[in-house]
Amino acid sequence: MFFPIKDYNPTRKVSYITILLIAINITVFVYQAVISDLNLNVFKNAMIPWEITHMKTIESPVGIEVQDQYGYTQRKLIYREISPFLTLFTSMFMHGSILHLFGNMLFLWIFGNNIEDYLGKIKFILFYLLSGLGASLVHIIFHSNSMTPVIGASGAVSGVMGAYLILFPTAKVRTLVFVFIFITFVDIPAFIFLIVWFIFQFLYAGGEGVAWLAHVGGFLIGLFLIKWWRQKKPKVELIE
Repeated sequence: MFFPIKDYNPTRKVSYITILLIAINITVFVYQAVISDLNLNVFKNAMIPWEITHMKTIESPVGIEVQDQYGYTQRKLIYREISPFLTLFTSMFMHGSILHLFGNMLFLWIFGNNIEDYLGKIKFILFYLLSGLGASLVHIIFHSNSMTPVIGASGAVSGVMGAYLILFPTAKVRTLVFVFIFITFVDIPAFIFLIVWFIFQFLYAGGEGVAWLAHVGGFLIGLFLIKWWRQKKPKVELIE
């Protein structure tokens, strides 16, 4: 098992969009998990594949347990009111736990600032949203009738990682490595870290509880998007 700590790949400018995306994700989580009720918000605003493939909102109420202001658990019936298409975007900024949030935001900060530096602010926003949208659609293709809510920035962040593999394959990544009881820090090339990470996502694709195929899809979409953008980038000719 391994976990990235930082990369040795400086940026030319302050990564304002990456910082803004992290701030939005944290703000949404604080509101939904601390100020409001996390389970309630997941059922109201998460993406549900069945709704996308049938292009209609679930009409029957969903019963969930929520805590009132005194700490007592109550059963509450809620209706899905948000449009299915909009959930493709709202779900991208929601997380199920503090660890889920921390992992995604750490990966976004390590790999996202360099992609923003390369693309520029507007293109990076578009790239991020397209990666997240594409990742969700890949998940839907393989789980078209699933009624399980899907949330998280993982698909968009995976797209960022796919772009990083193309643009900065030899950049060093400071990595925390766990091998049974042995723990150490190593600096490894980004292409090794990212390829190994991708293989694990692919191998776990049949598992429950995590949208592994969304990770795979987001990574591949980010990889192809950045290759297409590189081809479209104007070449600069030097005049002597």
